[in-house]
Amino acid sequence: MLIIVGIIVTMGMVFGGFIIGGGNMDIVLHALPLEGMVIGGAAIGSYLVSNMGGIAKKGMSGLGHAFKGAKWKAQDYTDLLCLMFLLTKLIKTKGVIALEAHIENPEESKIFSNFSTVSGDHHVIDFICDYLRMTTMNFDDPHQVEDVLLKDLEKHHHEESEGAHALSVVGEAFPALGIVAAVLGIVKTMTSIDQPVEILGEMIGGALVGTFLGILVSYTIASPIAGRLQQVVDEESHFFNVIKDIIVSHLHGNAPQISVEIGRKSIPHHLQPTFYELDEAVNELSNDLLT
Repeated sequence: MLIIVGIIVTMGMVFGGFIIGGGNMDIVLHALPLEGMVIGGAAIGSYLVSNMGGIAKKGMSGLGHAFKGAKWKAQDYTDLLCLMFLLTKLIKTKGVIALEAHIENPEESKIFSNFSTVSGDHHVIDFICDYLRMTTMNFDDPHQVEDVLLKDLEKHHHEESEGAHALSVVGEAFPALGIVAAVLGIVKTMTSIDQPVEILGEMIGGALVGTFLGILVSYTIASPIAGRLQQVVDEESHFFNVIKDIIVSHLHGNAPQISVEIGRKSIPHHLQPTFYELDEAVNELSNDLLT
């Protein structure tokens, strides 16, 4: 929503200022379709040339992601902490054997099913189950596990950022593509050098619309959206960092309450439940979920 508001404000102020200053929008509107075709077509073509299919698809799907914002809300973080509390408590009270049924078939687990939003994301569930499964195979040295987790998270974050990077590169190219459109317009003008000054002035003005359009789109739409997408990717990565911190804390031998409190500290402040809110949520969990 903020992206749409920002674009409306930008266009309103830019073109509003132009009109109030005595500018003639007829020239801009007349040149806009063809200049937009040249710049937009070149941008799409260069985007396809510079990116592999998977990365190009990430960038396109990332546009919608940037508009919608980060997936995880404050309640989702609280649910994640409660889920990890139950899993670590189950290990502490009943051992890793009792855990196996839950991580091997999470879709049938009462613990996972109790938190539908979190369990609905297969990336999160696979991440939790894979590393808890490793602990059942005696891979339980907290330092080794933390190293593996960090490498895995770094790889995941890099892959998720590929779409934002691809959009950023093409966003930075728009001013140059605007110059390409402007040069073509000047070439066209030079072939009509015998025309009256009024017509030449209009043709040159139309050519300059290309430069204007490339710069405007780059710095007010394309690059900001790419930056916004990267912010979304960065924020969503905190969800996995919380899981990492809780698992590592658990392997250090801490009680479930301590482990989830350490995880709570990893949550961005504007999404972070207070100590008392988390304590209340944990106390409301039914013991039947551990049976």
